[in-house]
Amino acid sequence: MIAGPVMTDETASSLEVSPRLRRTLELVYSVEGVVAARVWQWSGRVAVGVRGASVTPPDLILRVEAAVAGLREAGEVWDFGILDDPTN
Repeated sequence: MIAGPVMTDETASSLEVSPRLRRTLELVYSVEGVVAARVWQWSGRVAVGVRGASVTPPDLILRVEAAVAGLREAGEVWDFGILDDPTN
């Protein structure tokens, strides 16, 4: 028998999502047409990638930006984009 990796408290805590990122994902997924989303955060910067239903509506990014506008902090840069199609 081969033992797999063991999840420690330190590993588990590094996998936890901050309340702010969790709220960002909730807001992004509440936008009609969003079927997948990813959010990355690092010092002074947040990036949001979304995938839309079959054909991505042209205004999807604008609606996502509007949905999360209240979460932005002063001086913080937010980038938005479309996630690549997983079938390619």
